Order: sequence, then C-alpha cells, then structure tokens
Amino acid sequence: MSSIRIVTDSASDLTDELIEQWGISVVPLIITFGEEPLVDRAELAPQDFYARMSAAEELPTTAAPSPGSFEEVFRALADDGATGIVCVNLSYELSATGPAAVTAAKSVSDLVEVRCVDSRSLTSGLGSIVLEAAAAAADGKSLDDVEELCAAMAERTRMFGAIDTMENLRKGGRVGGAKAMVGSMLSIKPIVDVSSGRVEEAARTRTRRRSFAWLRDRILADEPVTHLCVGHGAAEDMDDFLALLGESLDLERVRTGWIGPVIGTHAGQGVIGVTYVVAGAD
Repeated sequence: MSSIRIVTDSASDLTDELIEQWGISVVPLIITFGEEPLVDRAELAPQDFYARMSAAEELPTTAAPSPGSFEEVFRALADDGATGIVCVNLSYELSATGPAAVTAAKSVSDLVEVRCVDSRSLTSGLGSIVLEAAAAAADGKSLDDVEELCAAMAERTRMFGAIDTMENLRKGGRVGGAKAMVGSMLSIKPIVDVSSGRVEEAARTRTRRRSFAWLRDRILADEPVTHLCVGHGAAEDMDDFLALLGESLDLERVRTGWIGPVIGTHAGQGVIGVTYVVAGAD
C-alpha cells in the first residue's frame, strides 16, 4: 500500500492545526538575533518575532536548515512506513533550503524516494501548495501525481506584498529586481511581486490605501482565482485591508494568518501579502 508523505519548511507559515490535521512534516529555518539563534516556530512565534525585531538595533538574519535536518526527517518518515516523500520548499532563488533538501534526498535514495519541488513562492503561497499535496496524498495519489500537482500549482501561484519600507529587503540582500525602488523608498509604499520566485517590483503607490487598492484590483483582474490567502506581519491595518477586499470578494473564501519570521525578516513589520492560484490552461 502506498504511503506518500509531505515535507516542507517553516517558511510555509502553516498553523499547527493544519500541520497536525494533514500530517505534514515541517523542517524549521533558524532566525538569529545578534548571537542568539532561534528555531523558527519552536522557539520563536510570529507575534514575539515582530515585537523583538521592532526593538532590535540590527536586523535578525535567517539561515536555511542543514541537509542533515532534512535527512533526519526523511529517515524518520521512511521508518514510519512512507513509500515516497514529496518535499516542497520556499523559492530556491531566495534560499538554500530547497537545495539542502535535494542533497538530503540523495542521501536517503536507497531507503525512500524523495521528490523535491521548488514552490517558487513563499509563506501562504508555499503553504497552499503543501496543503493540496497533503490532500492528494491522503486521497491515495501516486508519488508522480503529487509531484506533478505541486509543480503545476507552482507555475500558477501568484504572490504580491505591500510593504512599508524597503530597508529590510535592502539590508537582507533580497531586493533583486526591485533595486530601483530603494532610492525613493521614503516617498512610496512599494508593492513587490514574488510570483516568479524572485523579488521584483510590481508597483509604486503613494499611500497605504492605494497599495491596498492595487492588491485588490490585481486579485480581481486575475479572477477566477483559488487558494486566496492574506497574511500580515504585525500590520495594524490588516482589518482595513480585509474590509476593502470584502467590498468586492466573499471573505469566507480567504485564508488569513501571520507572515512568519522567515519572510518577515526581509519584508519588515507591517507587510501585508496576498497569494492565490490562477486558473490553468484548458
């Protein structure tokens, strides 16, 4: 009997309830404040992270899990009866996490087959792919089927973020195609596009309200969409955005949650992100 298991990393920002419900294994990244490394999720909750970051003189740093961390999880799942594993990770272009999983997969190839998938996404975009993979595995889909589902969703997943400052992105070296925005970061409310797996400029707005309108209009322009999620990093105006979105969309179809430390380190406090999946080709 086939038993396909799903592995991801803590940048997926899935709640403990969803992780337990679907039997997903999560390999954490490490967040370091000064000389103090903290295990994402286990030792650092999102709420605590943003409070600590706002009081810190220097930005925290993030570090990918080691291949050994993934190997330990893969071996444990194999010992528990897994006949195949699909490991879906945050964008390979933004982190060494995925490549670490690939290395670990080779190390256990004699024990269990592991398929590694680049989600080309972050936070709830990654999380949505992982949840669909877990549902497919629970439904008895094959290793090939689950891997193909993840790859197809990765191609159709969109992610946009409205941030208050480019400073975290600049200091963290994650600006990428949005470099041109840095010079005028004090006079704009930037929107970044991570749909390609890279951080790129999407728009420049003059007010927070306009950035919210831009996000809403982009979602509407891409309708019909599925797996619509809104996440935030201690954004005091999260409810304002949801109210604006609710004028055009049924909020019951929206999954909401925190943007965790892995992404929050680079996006900064106050970030609001939307992720969703666009319709595929007929």
